[in-house]
Amino acid sequence: MADDEIRPASAADVPAVKSVTDAAYHHYIERIGLVPQPMERNHAANVAAGQVFVTGDPVVGLVVVEEHEDHLYVDNIAVHPAAQGTGVGRRLLEFADAHARVLGLSEIRLYTNAKMWENQKIYPKFGYEVVERRVDGDYDRIHYRKRLD
Repeated sequence: MADDEIRPASAADVPAVKSVTDAAYHHYIERIGLVPQPMERNHAANVAAGQVFVTGDPVVGLVVVEEHEDHLYVDNIAVHPAAQGTGVGRRLLEFADAHARVLGLSEIRLYTNAKMWENQKIYPKFGYEVVERRVDGDYDRIHYRKRLD
């Protein structure tokens, strides 16, 4: 696999998916006072459902997507800290755009924790607009959407 190829994750990738997700989100635990939900996901089930796409050999980044009737939901984008700032996140966001288009969807949705302010600087640069800020249980979230039409 070329280092920049993005491919569907396989069962063999599940440990790497967990490792990259944990590494990418661990530093947020103290800031938000909770374990970020992507760290608690059932990675094996998401991989088995065909929702996880990875890049790198070894894996350095991933995106988890869910197809809905009217949009593609990006549940998680994670880049290993050692690979942050190298364009991996940009390529994963561009992949999500292309994947949504292949599925015939004209909108992408995602959210981030309000205390993950780094993300709030990134998403607008890629065409995402804030839809709302909403508290879901213990999580204060900013919801975004991107129209592809």
